[in-house]
Amino acid sequence: MQGNVACAEGALAAGCSFFAGYPITPSTEVAEHMAARLPKKGGVFIQMEDELASIAAVIGAAWTGARAMTATSGPGFSLMMENIGFAAMTETPCVIVNIQRGGPSTGQPTMSAQADMMQCRFGSHGDYSIIALSPASVQEMYELTAGAFNLADRFRVPVFLMADEIVGHMRERIEIPDSVPRVERRPLTPGVLPFHPGEDLVPGFPRFGTGHGVHVTGLTHDERGYPCATNPKVHEELVRRLVEKVESKRHEIADYRVTNPDAELVFITYGSPARTVEQVIHDNPEKKIGHLRFRIVWPFPENALREFPRARAFLVPEQNLGQMAREIERHTPVPVIRLPRFGGALHTPEELLAAMEALK
Repeated sequence: MQGNVACAEGALAAGCSFFAGYPITPSTEVAEHMAARLPKKGGVFIQMEDELASIAAVIGAAWTGARAMTATSGPGFSLMMENIGFAAMTETPCVIVNIQRGGPSTGQPTMSAQADMMQCRFGSHGDYSIIALSPASVQEMYELTAGAFNLADRFRVPVFLMADEIVGHMRERIEIPDSVPRVERRPLTPGVLPFHPGEDLVPGFPRFGTGHGVHVTGLTHDERGYPCATNPKVHEELVRRLVEKVESKRHEIADYRVTNPDAELVFITYGSPARTVEQVIHDNPEKKIGHLRFRIVWPFPENALREFPRARAFLVPEQNLGQMAREIERHTPVPVIRLPRFGGALHTPEELLAAMEALK
């Protein structure tokens, strides 16, 4: 199965019932497959006029109770940023798939990149927090897309699947389970204000059409949902909660894989570069090569770095100029060696071996 098709199938398995999108390389196969499959499962597919309208439609569908999703790539992702901020402020659960390509601007439509990782975390203005997953295989395109809906519904946040063109367009055999776990949105308790947080800082969800009178606004709002944009205390409490409901659970959300935790030289990857590192480890069993692979990148799981107590260097191959390497540097005294690669091609095993040898 192709990676983009596996992404769509994972969404369908998770109960996605609404997709709005606009064709853009290299993500178009996600929309094409949803267009063919979603109506047959009783869902709704709409090709919108552009990416601004796509994310707006997804937000609206989510408030009717639908599990809603869109898919895009760099230029379309940029157009979605204002409404992604709106989704964060209104605590709208939705899934945004970004099959990354070379940029900036229209850049390299058919080539792979990972240069949108900071944009997904900080692309819209203001302070907020999100969750971002990064698949490294076709199997993970299926599994992580399905899991993204559970995270979106549990935390009431936009959740991003940050894949890349290589994973989106490769074809591999995958195993499709009979069913996937499903975490439902917690309903609003009768008598409780619509934006009153629970113990986990996440409010219950008052789905439109179920008798709740809810005011949904991107303005700073109180627990009733009413605009309250000039009260510093209300704004501070709201923004802190929007951040803390995710960041306070960062270690619970964390999802990563550890290989050779007693190694001194450790590669840190996410997405397709992980495949080159795995090839290096497979071809050089006599070398003790460590590998930390993030499946969830945001919120950043800094505790994962402690899985390698003997590490004397972290090597970070990325398809960008070192975006996540900067984040890693913030959380460890261990030297971080940036191994940037852009232009569309993956690092080769020879390049990674040479980088290791240079440190010995």
